[in-house]
Amino acid sequence: MACQKGKGIQRKWMFAWIYPPLLVIFILPEVWDCNAFHPWHSIILSHHWPETVCLMVKETCKIPPNVDYWTVHGLWPKKNQMCNNSWPFKEENVEDILSELEQWWPDVLHPNSTQLWKHEWQKHGTCAATLESLDTQEKYFSKALELYQRIDLTSVLKKFHILPSSNYYTLDNIENAILKTYGVTPKIQCLPPTGGSSVQILGQIELCFTKEFQLLNCTETAPSMLAFKNGRHHTAYLGFFECEPGQQIYYPPIQHVH
Repeated sequence: MACQKGKGIQRKWMFAWIYPPLLVIFILPEVWDCNAFHPWHSIILSHHWPETVCLMVKETCKIPPNVDYWTVHGLWPKKNQMCNNSWPFKEENVEDILSELEQWWPDVLHPNSTQLWKHEWQKHGTCAATLESLDTQEKYFSKALELYQRIDLTSVLKKFHILPSSNYYTLDNIENAILKTYGVTPKIQCLPPTGGSSVQILGQIELCFTKEFQLLNCTETAPSMLAFKNGRHHTAYLGFFECEPGQQIYYPPIQHVH
C-alpha cells in the first residue's frame, strides 16, 4: 500500500504456534521504511489524442475550444495500481497548478469536472507516491505536467510532417519521429479498424521513464494495465490496442462539436 507522509515506519509482526492451544506473537525489533520501498521500477507518461477519445464516446465528449494538441492521460507506475483507496484526491491539494491541469490534462469525457484526475490519482498516483518526489498530490500532478512539457508530442510529430488530416501514416513514421527526437521507442496505440475498414485510428502514445525520470524504451508490457487479446496487447481503458505495423494509421483532425 502506498505510504502517506508521517506513516513511513511500520513494525513487523510474526505469529507462531508453539503448541496447538497456544499462539505466541513476536514483535520483531527491526522496522522498515515504506518510503524506501518501490514496488515499481519505471513509469509511463500516457498521452491522449482528444479527437479519437471523442470518436469512441461521442455522447458525453466535449473538446475545449482551445485544445488542438495531445493531452495528458496519466502518469502510471508499471505493474502497480490502486495502492491506497483511503487517500482520496482533493482539488484543494492542486490549487496552485489547477489552471495548468485544466489546459493540458482536460477531461473531455466529463467536461468541467475533476473525475479524470480523481481516477488517475486513485488508480496510479497512490502507487507513484511510494517515491519521495511523487509523494503528494501536487508533486504527482506537477511531475506529470513537467514530463508532458518536456516531450511535446504535438510539435515533434508536426516537425516530421505528421499532422491531423485525411492523410494516412505508418507505425514506422510515428515511431521514427519520436525515436529520432528522443532516442527511445514509444508505445503507440490505436483504435482497430471497424465496419470493413482497413485503417486504424491513432489514439494514445506512451513514453516510459526510469524512477529518476530518464527516458527509456517502452519494451516491457505492464500486465496490470494491459490484457492480451487476439495476439495483441490491449489497453482496457477505452479499447486501445498497440497499432498494427502492417495497417495504415489515420490521425483525425480535431472537431470541437460532437
